[in-house]
Amino acid sequence: MSTGVIIGIILGAIALIAVILISWAIIVFNTFIKLRNAIEEAFSTMDVYLKKRYDLIPNLVETVKGYAKHENEALTNVISARNAAMTATDPQKRMENENILTGTLKSLFALSENYPQLKADTHFADMMDQLKNIENEIASSRKYYNGVVRKYNTKREVFPSSIIANWKKFEKKPLYEVDDVEERKNVKVQF
Repeated sequence: MSTGVIIGIILGAIALIAVILISWAIIVFNTFIKLRNAIEEAFSTMDVYLKKRYDLIPNLVETVKGYAKHENEALTNVISARNAAMTATDPQKRMENENILTGTLKSLFALSENYPQLKADTHFADMMDQLKNIENEIASSRKYYNGVVRKYNTKREVFPSSIIANWKKFEKKPLYEVDDVEERKNVKVQF
């Protein structure tokens, strides 16, 4: 075998390895872009359901005010938590504020238990059903969001795709977690 053929084989092998590495890098980079876009879509979907909840809360509060005039502190807390969640611009802060809002909504539900006339009000009952449906949709969208984030974070941390993630500065995304110790406790049921 001549020296020219050996050099040609070596150059061909180097070129083949380079093409394989470049192709792999492009595929991994595109996967990160797709996952990042899926995370943004999941967060936007969650935002739609959260907006529905934000729109419903003032109506619920006004209905409860008619029956529970001396419960202003609880109602004010619900509205304050709603406003804080709506105005949060940072995703991490938004998640924290959403957890606070969820807690204050529980106090609104508990408040309604003390007023049988309120529970019997069909308008209030309809809004509570709407809120329950929205809460289920929010829970489903959070689950989807967390699934996409988990997939993205795993991809960015495992070798060899972590090389591309570090090179292109794909940052770790936060999971939507319950951080309130009260929300993790078992619900006490009394008859």
